[in-house]
Parts: sequence; C-alpha cells; structure tokens
Amino acid sequence: MDAAWLEDFLALVDLGHFSRAAEQRCITQPAFSRRVRALEEWVGTPLFTRDVLPVTLTPAGERFRPVAEETLRRLYQGREAAREAARITAETVRFASTQTLSVSFFPNWLRTVESFESVQGTIQLTAAHMAACEQMMLRGEAQFLLCHDHPATTHMLASGQFRSIHVGADVLLPVSVPRPDGAGALFALPGEPEAPLPLLSYTQESGLGRILAGARALERSEAVVKPVFASHLTSVLVAMAREARGIAWAPLSVVADDLERGRLVRAASAENDIPIEIRLYRPRARQSPAAERLWALVAGRDWDGPAGDAVEEASPSALASSERGVEE
Repeated sequence: MDAAWLEDFLALVDLGHFSRAAEQRCITQPAFSRRVRALEEWVGTPLFTRDVLPVTLTPAGERFRPVAEETLRRLYQGREAAREAARITAETVRFASTQTLSVSFFPNWLRTVESFESVQGTIQLTAAHMAACEQMMLRGEAQFLLCHDHPATTHMLASGQFRSIHVGADVLLPVSVPRPDGAGALFALPGEPEAPLPLLSYTQESGLGRILAGARALERSEAVVKPVFASHLTSVLVAMAREARGIAWAPLSVVADDLERGRLVRAASAENDIPIEIRLYRPRARQSPAAERLWALVAGRDWDGPAGDAVEEASPSALASSERGVEE
C-alpha cells in the first residue's frame, strides 16, 4: 500500500468531491479516482458512497478513518525522527579506543585538540579491547581508532583500507611491588628456574598482549615466569600487581604515579622497556564533514616529534610496517 493513498483518502473525506480533492493533491481526477479505488481494493470494501454529493464515508470508511489518520501521523513523526537522527549522526564524531587509552590518554589529548580549534559536533567514545575495536572499525561503527602501536606486531587495520597518524608515545615496562626492605622489586626479573615468577598476563584480545608477544618481551628479558592470572584490562593487571600477586607489563602512562609513590617499582632494568606509539586510525574512504574536519585538525599538528608531522599515505606494503601492533 502507498502512503499517498491514505493522503488521498483523507483529502476526499475533507473536501467531499473527487475533483476538488484531485486538485488539492495536484493530480488529474481520473488518476485520483484510480488511487482511491486501489485503496478500497486493498482494504477489501468500499469506503465511500458515490451516489450522493458530497461523497460520504461508508460504515467501513468511518472505521477506517481514524486508522488512516493515526497511521499518517506516526509516519510523519517517524520521518522527522529519522531526519533528526541522521542530522545528529552526521554531526557526531565516533571514536573507538582501547580501554587503557580511553582513561590514560584520550581526555587530555582531546583537550589539546580542542585548544587548537573548537571541535564541531558531538564526540562519542566507545572503549573496548583491541579485537573489539578492530571489528568496530571494519563494520564502520567508528570513524577513528585510538590505540597503542608497535612495528613488531600486526592487526586487522594494517591494510590499504586504513591510514593512521602518530599522536603520542608510551613505554611498556615490567612492574612489581617493592620488597619489604625496599631493596628492589619483590618479583625481579629474570627469576630462577626453580622458582618461576608469577606472571600477570594479557589475554589474546589485548593489543598490548600482541605487542609483548611480537616484541618477544619475555625472551628479551630471559624471564622465568609462570602465568597465574590473565585479563585484557591493564587496570586489572596493575591492581593485581599492587596486591603483590605477580609481575605485570604496563604502559608508563598508567603506572607513572605508582612508580613515583613507591607502590610499584621496576621489575627489570630500563633496557627491557618497550617503546610504543599511540596512533589514530581511520578508513581511507571519505567520512562525514565533522570527522574530516577533526582529522585535518589532528593531522596538521606535531604530536611530540617528527613522527607526528606526516599522515601515513604509503602503499599497503609500507602500511604493514607503519600501521602495526596495537594496544588492548
């Protein structure tokens, strides 16, 4: 059934004459009559008595009238709601972020971006582990992904369909609670074969876990460890480390305050640190005006060094080396 039939029906109810109703509806009278007849065939019974002027509703037409009015009213409301939703969506910039960066980096970074120029539209942030963030980007549910990155690891966005820019730097380092006497870490790398260190590790969904595996962190530090707990949440692993449950690798941006206050200490020398980038990913396809404005604003800034100046516009093979690894 065509919604225009309902509008024709109500116009004829109001005017009582086929010719006047057809004129109001801006169609010929024969075409108007055919549409009214089509509606009656769809309903399955005559809706108007045509042997008197003005035409009147049959009992069936009287029952149908409030249904037609309510249906059109709801259609108009639904159309306006859809248009409003489309307007809001067009003005919303949607970020996906790994959970660590959503807390430790995104708020201050966004404040810095807004200090350059007022960001138009609404900012929407969804925090999740890296595997979920990848799926959000691949499904088009987010316009940008903020994540940790390292050249030794790969992820699903390392293709010609995406591009990225450097927006910050971080460091992964092993931490532990201090010994009771304050002389170093309670769980100090590398450990002994007869007494493996308890390891608080990342799950497979975690981008930081991928980075540690790709960078061969355990092998480099010659660690002798026994996994005792796993999570994709850095915050949980750090909390477990504070409770003396084991050793954990964590971003310096997360544990800097713990190190300063002495709640945690380095579990190995600085040579075991793993430098990592913070990168902002987006699809190569053109996005909404609001998203494109934000990208241009971010891409035009130096985010702590030369690596932050240029937008990665390389070939897929180059992207595989520049857009790899990633956090949580």
